[in-house]
Amino acid sequence: MPPHFFLLSGEHVALPSAEVKAILVAENIAYQELPSFPQILRLETSHEAVEAVERRAAMTRNCGAELFNSEPVINQILKEAQSVAFNRFADSQKSFAVRIRRVKGAVKNLSSSDLERRLGCLILNCIDGVNVSLEAPDITFFGVITEERFLFGVKLGEVQSKFSERRPRKRPFFHPSAMPAKLARCMVNLAQPKSGDLLMDPFCGTGSFLIEAGLMGCHVLGFDVSRRMVRGCLRNLQFFHIASGDVAVADAKNFPAVEVDCVVTDPPYGRSASTMGFSSKQVIRDFLRAFAARSTAHQRICIAAPVEVNLGQLSEEIGFNHLQSHFVYVHRSLTREIAVMEPLR
Repeated sequence: MPPHFFLLSGEHVALPSAEVKAILVAENIAYQELPSFPQILRLETSHEAVEAVERRAAMTRNCGAELFNSEPVINQILKEAQSVAFNRFADSQKSFAVRIRRVKGAVKNLSSSDLERRLGCLILNCIDGVNVSLEAPDITFFGVITEERFLFGVKLGEVQSKFSERRPRKRPFFHPSAMPAKLARCMVNLAQPKSGDLLMDPFCGTGSFLIEAGLMGCHVLGFDVSRRMVRGCLRNLQFFHIASGDVAVADAKNFPAVEVDCVVTDPPYGRSASTMGFSSKQVIRDFLRAFAARSTAHQRICIAAPVEVNLGQLSEEIGFNHLQSHFVYVHRSLTREIAVMEPLR
């Protein structure tokens, strides 16, 4: 398998790479991890991985096939580039462009524009009759400058971010507790559903997770103790043309018996969300106990809660295998723990 790279969004230290790997597991695409660089995940994998990440990911920007990586020093970069057979990727019938990106902390003494010009000239000299097109190139050679390495390759895919179009305030039904679309998509991916799987949210609220899972081809099922939330969630699902979804009024600790493939949820907490007089920790504990009593092996749960709930410890106390946790700072009084777990069977 050739080396591929994924330029990550950089908005969180670990979530973007965890999301990519979860996508590949869900899609049954083999991969082998390679040493990675800041904001770059490197994997030995197939081109199928690019298509899957491009279609599903929230926290990846670009995907490509790696040609070389080197120290971020101009002479070393040009030396490595001279050993690349660029005519494997472009010829006189195709145009190309060179794009260089910098990530946070990138070395300051390496100019992106100068590097684009030099590498562009080198490629022009390697391929007879090839043309440069800065507007609509057939091939884009793509480089990334980090604080410790320079990576260069052929761009194979780009994640088209439309999450701003689905942000909570743009939905017909809004509630201030709603999960942002990008983080909701990432959490759905961490649960590793496949198209056609049934994903449940027992605290569905406005439907953030159901929308993202439905757009990925999943069947979705939501419950909420509030009739107002259920009606609003249905409005939002209809607005985004999610036809394969059902929503009903139900208490999360006594939800209807149903066989689901995975659960993604963000139980209520804070002033803007009702917990019906119970603490957030008690609400989550009651749901996990109810789910554990009727679950089967390999039903992943991805759940968010304030860090004070201590999801990792709580899940293990109830009888789940705690797989991973990520901590996301929201504001001064809220840091979320996003935990992934599965039943111990």
